[in-house]
Amino acid sequence: MKKSFIDVKTDSHFPIQNLPYGVFSTKGNPTPRIGVAIGEYVLDLSVLEKEGFFQQIIGEHGPVFNRTSLNDFMGLGKDIWSAVRKQVQLLLSADEPTLRDHTALRHESLVLQNEVELHLPMKIGDYTDFYASKEHATNVGVMFRGKENALMPNWTHLPVGYHGRSSSVVVSGTNVRRPVGQTKPANADVPMFGPSKQLDFELEMGVVIGTGNKLGEPISIEQAEEAIFGLVLVNDWSARDIQAWEYQPLGPFLAKNFATSISPWVVPLEALEPFRVTGPVQDPQPLAYLRQPEANTFNIHLEAYLKGEKQHTPTRISSTNYRSLYWSAAQMVAHHTIGGCDLNPGDLLGTGTISGQEKEERGSLLEITWRGTEPVQLGKDEQREWIEDGDELTITGWCQGDGYRVGFGEVTGTIEPAHDVKQLLSEQKLVHK
Repeated sequence: MKKSFIDVKTDSHFPIQNLPYGVFSTKGNPTPRIGVAIGEYVLDLSVLEKEGFFQQIIGEHGPVFNRTSLNDFMGLGKDIWSAVRKQVQLLLSADEPTLRDHTALRHESLVLQNEVELHLPMKIGDYTDFYASKEHATNVGVMFRGKENALMPNWTHLPVGYHGRSSSVVVSGTNVRRPVGQTKPANADVPMFGPSKQLDFELEMGVVIGTGNKLGEPISIEQAEEAIFGLVLVNDWSARDIQAWEYQPLGPFLAKNFATSISPWVVPLEALEPFRVTGPVQDPQPLAYLRQPEANTFNIHLEAYLKGEKQHTPTRISSTNYRSLYWSAAQMVAHHTIGGCDLNPGDLLGTGTISGQEKEERGSLLEITWRGTEPVQLGKDEQREWIEDGDELTITGWCQGDGYRVGFGEVTGTIEPAHDVKQLLSEQKLVHK
């Protein structure tokens, strides 16, 4: 098993087998640049690049690490990603003296994670959200249409998705303001305007596109994974009451566009290879352009925690696994591009809520509380039907190896109160006078 000269605990998410990419800055150098996580440290790749360690790999394409986003590096393709990864692993290896014994270089290139600010890792030009969990789609369908009509006729034939809003994708730790919008209670004749009362989270993962494709030239299912740079954790916040009124006939709008939170570390697809597994049986068999080998997904354990303002410790409210997704990341890419749509470096594809067959595996409060009828217990004194102001929601996940973990860190967000509606409407009137 590979080991680093940096001490890494067995339960750390960031051993030498992982090396996820992120964008960070420090008080001493506030300019964002690219690094990888190793144990409790960040290795500053811009320093190593300046010293010429990647010259033979990147050549005329550089510099790519003294950048405020991963986009330039991601656009270079799988061969260069793999070569850089091997070089970084070599430099961090326990038996390699180049960095280990170079005190000045080590001091300049290694920074403690608790001393850095982490930023959005890529410039997200486009964001697409899928609906890839059969268990989640079934649960929601049962609630709204009944057991006999839970899944729509198209669901087992293609990865259902919609285009989301990339401008409101935020990095972990960013507070989220409760959205306002129109809702229509069942006993009301007309809609009302105000803060969402049914605010929810969605435990998802995000597929980060690397090389993409040209307009009009689809990515085949065989080449789809070559276009994927890596994965991140995603919490696609959702205002269920706003969505229930607005979504027909085109789907969610204000209910979803106010915020989507992602983790700051992008785990390379190559780091997940040891955890490749077979996904659910697809019946009926997909059309030819969506067929791929059985070992088409990864064994990634996922958890969600909720903590109220008055609580000292969070409560785990969901424990599920990425491998339960019916549609794979490669199938999402192949379907997304089959009509000629171009994907670009930094584009984000959300999986949709990841739920399993058991109640504890449900990935949203909509399912966990069964639309608010079965409140979840937080500690001894509190319950939740939906997320309240001041609540903190955290999603984490990892792959468990033999004596090590390849993890994603976490994505966390705290809910701030909505804007005062009277004041908001008053300000709108003043703007339009």
